[in-house]
Amino acid sequence: MKKQKKQLSRREFLKLSTLGLGAFAINPVIYSIDKLADFPEADYLGRNTVYSPNSLPIRSKPSFSSTVIRALQDDECVVWLRDVVGDIVPGRINRRWVETPEGYIYASSLQPVKNKPNQPVNQLNISSDKGLGMWAEVTVPYVDLQLVNPPVQSPGLNHIAQNLWRLYYSQVVWVDEIRTNSEGSAIYRINERYGSYGDIFYADAKAFRPITPEEVTPIRTEINDKKIVVNINHQTLSCFEGNSEVYYCQVSTGKKLDENGYPSDKWSTPIGTFFIWRKLFSIHMAGGGLESGWDTMAVPWTTLFVGEGVAIHSTHWHNDFGTQRSHGCVNASPEDAKWIFRWTKPFVDFQSGDRTDNSFTSTQVQVVEQTY
Repeated sequence: MKKQKKQLSRREFLKLSTLGLGAFAINPVIYSIDKLADFPEADYLGRNTVYSPNSLPIRSKPSFSSTVIRALQDDECVVWLRDVVGDIVPGRINRRWVETPEGYIYASSLQPVKNKPNQPVNQLNISSDKGLGMWAEVTVPYVDLQLVNPPVQSPGLNHIAQNLWRLYYSQVVWVDEIRTNSEGSAIYRINERYGSYGDIFYADAKAFRPITPEEVTPIRTEINDKKIVVNINHQTLSCFEGNSEVYYCQVSTGKKLDENGYPSDKWSTPIGTFFIWRKLFSIHMAGGGLESGWDTMAVPWTTLFVGEGVAIHSTHWHNDFGTQRSHGCVNASPEDAKWIFRWTKPFVDFQSGDRTDNSFTSTQVQVVEQTY
């Protein structure tokens, strides 16, 4: 019979947590966690977000009629030299291409990323209802995950090969344990505090940067007259203080599709005036019908304004802002989503990373179809 490990009391757990990494190194995890991949050396990289074989080619010129040099592999990263203007896909508006040392790639399918490994922390210092932990952001193109509590529960992960269970640059997670693996390297236990199916993972600690209270401090708290305008026809988002526009960005809203992905006469992003009712540092998002459902881990800087699922949030699975392509949410770049999250009301407590306000006094969101 396999000997059962002694279960720590809460008092013992908290004591070990404050001692830090050295305490956990006494009882290393037996798993051999994959090390970070060898990414290209450059200040700016691009990650392939398309998983269909041969669907993202490197071309000799920024044109769809030019010679294909080769196709990128799943999640492959390339050096991002500069943005250039090139051919446009029919029905799209983006003419942005990325110049790489090998050739040109259409930018809409290339996530802008950096490779910045971190020195692992030696203790967790945020007290929560689930014990000690910390909010952390992925700062490498991707990091492989190893499931702690099989079998996997998330429907989305059931459709992905186990060696592709990954978190990607800019995603935000809750770290609730520090250990060492069988090679003596620091690893974090990754949890999702909100929306999780219950899956828990280990991952290389170097991939994660602790989020500080200072970087999520609310912006311009003294201003009460704040409003967001999302223009579906132009795929833009503007933040107003009174009549003054203080922030502008391109976004990706929903198409005219129903919940099963079939054509509809209504936008999947509702038109109208709403109030932000909940905000979260990060949440597991899932929904939709059988034909076009979605299931995505650790969606950061989520600002909900309609029902249970329509939100402005960070997006790492495409770089096609300015084009309608979501299931109904307002997709924004990580930088834009984070700024909007900090600026809008209600403001969120750092420890919980979650705030609900149904008072209809928070920041207003207007979704319009202006054609000017």
